[in-house]
Amino acid sequence: MDAIVHEASLGHMPPGLRLAGALAALGIVYGDIGTSPLYALKEAVKAASAEGAPTSEAVLGAVSVILWALILIVSLKYAILILRADNRGEGGIVAMLALLHAREAPPRSGRALLLIVGLIGAALLYGDGAITPAISVLSAIEGLKVDAPEVTRFVLPITVAVLVGLFAVQRRGTGFIGGVFGPVMLLWFAAIALLGIRGVIAGPGILAAINPAHAFGFMLHAGLRVSFAMLGAAFLAVTGGEAMYADLGHFGRVPIRLAWFAIALPCLVLNYFGQGGYLLENPSALDNPFYQLAPGWAHYPLVALAAAATVIASQAIISGAFSLTQQSIQLGFLPRMQVKHTASQEIGQIYIPFVNWLLAIATLGAVIAFRSSDALAGAYGIAVSALMAITTVLAALVALQWGYNPMIVLAVNGAFIVIDLVFFAANSIKLFEGGWFPLALAGLVAFLMLTWRRGQIVVERLRAEMRQPEEELVGELRATPPIRLPGTAAFLTGATTGVPLPITRFLRHNHALHERVLLVNVQTTETPRVAIEQRLEVLPVIGGINRVNLRYGFTERPDIPAGIRLAITRGKIEGVDPEAISYIIGRETIIPSERPSGMARWREIIFAFVQRNSERGATYFGVPARQVVQIGTEIEM
Repeated sequence: MDAIVHEASLGHMPPGLRLAGALAALGIVYGDIGTSPLYALKEAVKAASAEGAPTSEAVLGAVSVILWALILIVSLKYAILILRADNRGEGGIVAMLALLHAREAPPRSGRALLLIVGLIGAALLYGDGAITPAISVLSAIEGLKVDAPEVTRFVLPITVAVLVGLFAVQRRGTGFIGGVFGPVMLLWFAAIALLGIRGVIAGPGILAAINPAHAFGFMLHAGLRVSFAMLGAAFLAVTGGEAMYADLGHFGRVPIRLAWFAIALPCLVLNYFGQGGYLLENPSALDNPFYQLAPGWAHYPLVALAAAATVIASQAIISGAFSLTQQSIQLGFLPRMQVKHTASQEIGQIYIPFVNWLLAIATLGAVIAFRSSDALAGAYGIAVSALMAITTVLAALVALQWGYNPMIVLAVNGAFIVIDLVFFAANSIKLFEGGWFPLALAGLVAFLMLTWRRGQIVVERLRAEMRQPEEELVGELRATPPIRLPGTAAFLTGATTGVPLPITRFLRHNHALHERVLLVNVQTTETPRVAIEQRLEVLPVIGGINRVNLRYGFTERPDIPAGIRLAITRGKIEGVDPEAISYIIGRETIIPSERPSGMARWREIIFAFVQRNSERGATYFGVPARQVVQIGTEIEM
C-alpha cells in the first residue's frame, strides 16, 4: 500500500490503479463535500433573501458564490497547491506540523507559537467532526417531510437511531462496508448530476451565474449584513474540501485530483446550478430545493440514497478523527489512549473507544439541541473556515522551508489567506447562532493538547534531573558488581541517554540485575513511516547491557516486542528468548505542588489526572501483560 501511495503521489500509478484509487477516494475524501447540496444552497439563498421570498438576484448571487468558492478554495487552493505540501506522501495538519518540526519547539520561540496555532487547527477538526454527521444525516432524513409532512415528528428519532447505529458499529471495524463506499458515492454523484441537469433545463437562466459579476454585484447592493450572512451560508458548500489534504496518505495526489476534477466537481456544480434553476422558476421551493428538484416517484429512493451517502460521509469523518488522534498520540500531542486495530486494511484500520464515544455524545447532543439542519447550519462552517486559514499559513511556511521564492509564496498564499479570512469573518456572525458549539469543543481539545504537551515537557525535565548518568552506573557496576539474575530484563525509557529511573530503583532495592539488560527507547520521527532498515539501533553500554533504540513513523503502530525480535533476527542481540523477557516499566505518579514549574497549579492537577488515566505504556507498545513488571515512581511537579 505504501508503495502504491508513493507512486500515486509522484504521478506514476498505473491507469487501472488510478481509477480504483479515484473510486475509493469518492467514498472517503468526498463524502462530506458531496452531501453539501442537501443544505448548502438552500441556506445561502435564504440568507441572501433576508427572510423574504428569493429573488432572481439572490439565487444567481448565491450560486455564483458557491461556484467560485469551489473553484478557488477547493480546486485551486487544495487540489492544486495544498496537496503539494505532503510529508513524504502523508497529509493533514499534524503531518504538516511534523514537517515543520514544530513538536520540538522550545518555550517562547517562534516554533512554540507555530505549535500552538497548529494544535488549534487540529482541535478544530474535532469540532467539525461533531457537527458534520449531525447536519448531514439530519438533512438527509428531512427529505421525508417533502411528501409526508406528518412524519416531521419522527425525523429526529430516526436521525438519532441512525447515528447511534453508526457509532456503535465502529468497534467492529468498518472494513466490511468500506468496499461499497466508492460505488455508493459514485451512484450518489451520478444522481445529483442528473437532478442538476433537470433543474438547468427547467431554468436555463441560471447559467448566467458562471459570471462572477453576479456574486460581486449582489454583495455590493445587498449590504454588509446580508452579504456576510450569504457568504457564511455559501461556505457550507466547501466544507469537507479539507479532507483532500487529510486523506492524502491514503490515496495519493493523482487519484484524489482525478476523483475531484472528473467526477465530484462537475456533479456538484451541475446540482447547485440545477437547484438554482429550479428556484428561479419555483421560488416557493426554497424550503427544500434539493428534494423538490426530483420527480415525485424518486423522493423516497433519493432519501434512502442520501441517508447512505451521509452515513458514508460521517464514517469518513469518524475514521479521520481516529487517524488524527493516533498521529497526535505518536507525536506527543495527546495522552496515550486505547487503540484497537481491526481486521480491515483500509477504512476502519483502528478504533479508539474514547474518541468514538466522545464524538457520539457531541454529535447526538448537537442533533437534540439544534433539532433541524437549518439550525445546525448556524453552528457549521466557523471551525472549518478557521482551519482553512491556519492551513494556508502553515502551507506558506512549508513552501518557504522548501526554498520557494518568498515573493511568490507571499502573493499566492496572501491571496488565499484574504479569501479564508473573508469567509471566516462571514462565518463569525454565526457565533451566537450555534457557532460557539464547535469552537467550544475545539477549545476544550486544544486546551487538553497544550496542557498535555506542556506537562510532558515539565515532567521530562524532572526525569532528566533524576536520571543517573550512564558513566556513573558503569562505575558502580564495576566497583560493586550486583547479583546477576538469570534471564533478560527490558527497561522501557523515554530518553536515549541516561539510566531509566526503574533500573536505578531496582538496583537500589534489590542489589541485583539480570544477566542481560535492554534499555529500550521508542522514538517517533517526523516522517509518516520508517524503513525497516532504519528501524533499529543497538548500542552497547557495558557487559550484558545494551541500549535498543526503535524508530517509528507517526502513522505507524509502535511494537516493542516486534522490534526486539528484529534485533535478535539480525544478530544485534544474542542469547535472548523474546518470550521470556521481563519488561520492567516505571509507573509514574505525578504530584502537583507549589514549586515553580512553568504551569499553573490548576493545570498541573488536570495534567496529573489525565496522566493517571492514560493508557498504560506496556499495552500501548504491544507488550504482553504476562511479561510486565511495574515499578512505581513519584514525580513532584
